[in-house]
Amino acid sequence: LWLPALAGASELYRYLSDKGVVVLDRQGVPPQYIGNGYEVLDEQGRLLRTIPPAPTAEERVKLNQAKRQASADAQLLRLYSSLEDVDRARERKISELDGAIAAARGNLQSLRTQQTNFQSQAAEQERAGRVVPENLLVQINNLKAEQTSRLNDIARFELARKQALEGFSLDRERLAKLLDGL
Repeated sequence: LWLPALAGASELYRYLSDKGVVVLDRQGVPPQYIGNGYEVLDEQGRLLRTIPPAPTAEERVKLNQAKRQASADAQLLRLYSSLEDVDRARERKISELDGAIAAARGNLQSLRTQQTNFQSQAAEQERAGRVVPENLLVQINNLKAEQTSRLNDIARFELARKQALEGFSLDRERLAKLLDGL
């Protein structure tokens, strides 16, 4: 029955309707069925090409993860050509962070010493029965704020150090797998 009607068509489209019925159409596939995939046939009914169904949400997530991993792997291979390169980069970064931590601790100690000196001056003023000058109290409070800031810096540097160690460990592990696969 279909052959006379389809004789003038150059391509046929075969898809499933929402009722599960196979439909042959010369006009194309309606938009609501394109996502389900379809087949393109020639006028003799031979399969020319198959258009697969659109990926499900789960498949799209997996495809995106695979793309991100491939991009991360390519970046890793650009950065490091060997495991020793990762080790050297890790040591440089850890050394840099250890230096920053040491400098912040040195600054903290200096601030504590200054605070102790100013507090001694304030205590001398009180023991002498004089009012502690306002600027001395302001300096003590400023030093306390600076110490809090240095403590926050130290905590931030220590966290960065921990994250760097974890990151380099993961990079080294992944690079080892990538280099084994080459």
